[in-house]
Amino acid sequence: MSKRILMLVGDYVEDYEAMVPFQMLLMVGHQVDAVCPGKKAGDTVATAIHDFEGEQTYSEKRGHNFRITADFDRISGGDYDALVLPGGRAPEYLRLNAAVLDLVRHFCGSGKPVAAICHGAQLLTAAGVARGRSCSAYPAVRPEIEACGGTYVEANATYSNAHVDGNLVTAPAWPAHPAWIREFLRLL
Repeated sequence: MSKRILMLVGDYVEDYEAMVPFQMLLMVGHQVDAVCPGKKAGDTVATAIHDFEGEQTYSEKRGHNFRITADFDRISGGDYDALVLPGGRAPEYLRLNAAVLDLVRHFCGSGKPVAAICHGAQLLTAAGVARGRSCSAYPAVRPEIEACGGTYVEANATYSNAHVDGNLVTAPAWPAHPAWIREFLRLL
C-alpha cells in the first residue's frame, strides 16, 4: 500500500541522505514530498557531500541541487503517514524553526514512523522527543542525545547499523542506508 511520506530538508542537507532515500521510497511506490522552510515546490536546496577520509571528522564538499516538491507553508503533518529527517548541516538551522519542531513532535507523538539519520537526530533532540528514547546518530550528536535524556546507540565500525525504538528508526550515517531504509519500510 502506497504511503505519503514527508522529508524535511534544507541547504547543506547531506546529499546521499536526502537523494538516496527519496529515490528508494519512490522506487517502491510511495509518494514523497521534500519540503524546506521558506521554499516552494520547484525551488532547490544545496546539498553537501560528507565523506570519511581519515581525518578526525568528515570532509565536506558541495553536492547537487535537490529539488523541493511541495510548499512548506502548505503542508500539514496530518496529511502524511511518515517523516524522514536526513542529516548534514541542515538540521543545525532547521531545529531553530518552530514549525519544523512542531512537525517532528506531531509525527513522534502520533506514533507515525519517523526515520532520522546522522545529524537528523538534532531535530529529535531540539523537539524534545528523544527523551526516554534510544537512537543512533553521527557520534558528534551523542552529547545532545544524552543531554536531553535519550540513550545514544553506538555506530558499528562501518557506520552501517540502524536502530529501531518504537516508531523511530535511526542510523549513524549514509553507509547505513540499506539497514535504515529496510527498517523504515517495516515500520511503514
